[in-house]
Amino acid sequence: MSMDDTGSAFLARKLVPALWELARLEAPDASPGPSDWVPASVPGAVQLDWAKARGLPDFAHGSNVTLYAGLEDFHWLYRTTVPKVELKAGQGLFFFCGGVDFECEVRMGGSVVHRARGMLTGFDLDVSAAKAGAPLEILLKPAPKRAGCPDDRTQASNVTKPAVSYGWDWHPRLIPLGLCEETGFEVRPLAHLKYVNFSYELSDDFSVADVSLSIESTVPNPRYTWRLRDDSGVQVLEGVGPKARLHGPRLWWSHDHGAAVLYTLEVELEGGDLLRRRVGFRRVRMVMHEGAWEGAVVFPKSRENPPVTLELNGRRIFIKGSNWVNPDIFHGRVDMLTYRPLLGIARNANLNLIRCWGGAPAAKEAFFAECDRLGLLVWQEFPLACNLYPDDAAYLELLGREARSLVRRVRQHPCLALWVGGNELFNSWSRMTDQALPLRLLNKVCYEEDRGTPFLPTAPVEGMGHGDYRFWNAGRDVFELFQSSACTGYSEFGCPSTSPVDYLKAIIPDDELWPARPGTSWTVHHGLDAWEADPTTWLCTNTLRHFFGEPQSLEDVVQKSNWLQCEGYRSIFEEARRQKPKCSMALNWCFNEPWPTAANNSLVNWPAKPKPAAKFVGEACRPILASARIPKFQWARGETFVAQLWILNDSARPCPSGILRAELVVGSSRTVLLDWAFPEVAPFENCAGPQVSGLLPSTPEGSFVLDLSVAGRSGLSSSYRLSLRGTGPMEPPAAP
Repeated sequence: MSMDDTGSAFLARKLVPALWELARLEAPDASPGPSDWVPASVPGAVQLDWAKARGLPDFAHGSNVTLYAGLEDFHWLYRTTVPKVELKAGQGLFFFCGGVDFECEVRMGGSVVHRARGMLTGFDLDVSAAKAGAPLEILLKPAPKRAGCPDDRTQASNVTKPAVSYGWDWHPRLIPLGLCEETGFEVRPLAHLKYVNFSYELSDDFSVADVSLSIESTVPNPRYTWRLRDDSGVQVLEGVGPKARLHGPRLWWSHDHGAAVLYTLEVELEGGDLLRRRVGFRRVRMVMHEGAWEGAVVFPKSRENPPVTLELNGRRIFIKGSNWVNPDIFHGRVDMLTYRPLLGIARNANLNLIRCWGGAPAAKEAFFAECDRLGLLVWQEFPLACNLYPDDAAYLELLGREARSLVRRVRQHPCLALWVGGNELFNSWSRMTDQALPLRLLNKVCYEEDRGTPFLPTAPVEGMGHGDYRFWNAGRDVFELFQSSACTGYSEFGCPSTSPVDYLKAIIPDDELWPARPGTSWTVHHGLDAWEADPTTWLCTNTLRHFFGEPQSLEDVVQKSNWLQCEGYRSIFEEARRQKPKCSMALNWCFNEPWPTAANNSLVNWPAKPKPAAKFVGEACRPILASARIPKFQWARGETFVAQLWILNDSARPCPSGILRAELVVGSSRTVLLDWAFPEVAPFENCAGPQVSGLLPSTPEGSFVLDLSVAGRSGLSSSYRLSLRGTGPMEPPAAP
């Protein structure tokens, strides 16, 4: 094996070029004619190949996605031929497939030689004896759809196919099929490594790592050697057997707490492969928050809220994260070029954890390798979301096999923080409990394969907050909603915004662009009628109308909705931090999106275009900052504005004492409200300060700013832009 520049391991493959073709079949035993074949890209998806060959319009524009409906209900036949290769002594030709979406059979010489089901479990076939030019065919079955279910996510409630493809409030109903992982022919040594497991135990003081290494190969009783090199290439450990001890290991940290130190593992099979892989040393635990056991006991007493405070290398850290969804509708075309810009945006926004949501496909190796490199923790869920998954044997067999494949692949990445059974399973719409056999099975798999990594059955669990997803609900804005909350963590919360005007013009036809109307591309692209809780959904025109009066133009909607998202997300992240140590995490819904949406809760438009809110979240997630607890977003002219000052410190270093100045800025007028001499703030602690107040003037301005500055330390400064309106009936403010 060898390693690419992402740090992920892969076979030192002599990849042999292969041409793929694809045919749509009316029946599984149909014989395509010469004109039925179209060129195919592998990895990829049948819908993309079919659309390109048949001239279907771009599915991302207007309502074109509806033209792709039903393609998942056909059988599809891939074909290629065994390549001609010159094999040396001790070599063989192998066909490999990293995963299939979703079920197939492989045929050679007219016979079925392998059957596969699932995106997470790959397979290898020795085709050394096949003649060059012999056909190899892969028959894909139609997408699984649970009988008796409506055309929604419940159709995926008895399989491990990602439920999101069946339709969500930010994802169209477009159900991919295809060879979605790396697939092809390769020349390998007959003596080759099939799997290498690197594991370790850290001493209590982290000064020693007891390393264990085991391999699976094609050779009985294999002989192998292995080495560990530091980031400068110096060999620090050589294994003379399956176990060795490393003194003074450098630990892997999330980027906000230290260096993401990686070592290079080299494993050489005698007469065969060489593997190189990045590895790292860290210990991660889920623990109870400080003071959790100190409350008054009232009998009869049930169990406490489960632990959700993450401890990394003995240090309790505050999780500032976001919910990752599939970055493309078609998993087959996702690669490092997809992941790298998105994860760079997350890192620049000072996020330290990515939650890989269970409704989407599990990410590829390149994703985890990049998180290893960037120092981003990963919360990985299994493929369960918002459904009642069954206890029957067939589903459990599939789930167990796919889960074990995922755990064995991901467990060696130091970025891995925890395993979670799935999304929203302990809810009225899912109706699962911790007695459900799928969740008991997943816990068993994680214990057997990766007992050192925490496991939660679902998110949320009792004590955690999950939602809301609107800036304003039931007469309160997010400032008020979250300041009245007291959760152990917030696994989801959202503030929607409309996409930029030029972005909207690229996906919505001119005659539908404004005003936004139901039944148009605004509905298809999830701006309207996408979520039953609010018919204006993510466009949130009801919210805009409440705060600002009737929208004046598309540009007005975009500007105002982004204002709400920026200040809304900032207020929630900062408020969650003020609620520590009981609260230990805040993860917004969501980070990215799989296709161009008209409006969404995301921080990043597809494919990797940051919204303005990404910058505001980055400011709210700085390790140390001056902060203000502001009671509400909108204020009236002539009202007395009030806010409480804070210093927030999530870092491992103290924040030196200083002078924080609070100023009220209205138009060109700047008024000093207070100079606060705050004390030194200890590591991982906050400091609550005094309240400030000031009379808001009668002015035509539609907004005002609370400006916080720390003398000599501009990196701690914060600035909040709030709404200002008249005291009478709602009126549109002057343009901000």
